[in-house]
Amino acid sequence: MESAEWAEITTAEELRELLGEPGARAAAKERRSLHEFDRAWLAASPLCLLATCAADGTCDVSPKGDPPGSTVVLDDTTIALPERPGNRRVDGYRNVLSNPHAGLIFLVPGRGDTLRINGRARLVLDAPFLDDMVLEGHRPALALVVEIEAIFYHCSKAFLRSRLWDPASWDAGDLPSRAMIARTLERPEASLAELQQYYGPEYATRLYR
Repeated sequence: MESAEWAEITTAEELRELLGEPGARAAAKERRSLHEFDRAWLAASPLCLLATCAADGTCDVSPKGDPPGSTVVLDDTTIALPERPGNRRVDGYRNVLSNPHAGLIFLVPGRGDTLRINGRARLVLDAPFLDDMVLEGHRPALALVVEIEAIFYHCSKAFLRSRLWDPASWDAGDLPSRAMIARTLERPEASLAELQQYYGPEYATRLYR
């Protein structure tokens, strides 16, 4: 892509000159420990977006979904998320091994605001609290433990602009099905019929195995 005519921001000073300084309340809203509101939010959240970065700068954002309450609060400054069966790429976990810094956003369906937690992460192979994470007979192989360094709420502007929770905006249009995506980009050796069956109704029965 030709970018010779693009105008870019290259310094923090340029960025501040363009967008301005944050308001006093926005600048000061970071906290380092959980409030009772945060605990209630974590208990209600079924989905978290986990952002990590390897030592070489390689980034990853992975969705982590479970029934509400699956994030365990260990104390006022520590939370833990269970590992569930997936594609075994473990991109984010590998990043944590070389760079423990992580950012998490917890969503609650229907709410435009979100809870943000930044902290230092580590992978815990075994601990008593993993017994509290058993779901459908599945005890997680490990847990991601995050020691909180900053916690605050994001306002709802992004969700209002995107209309994410507005059913009237839910139109997938002509997007290809998951089976078609897999057939074209990931598993060309499989037939479309096989993949439609794989991603069909029974797919939801294999979430914890």
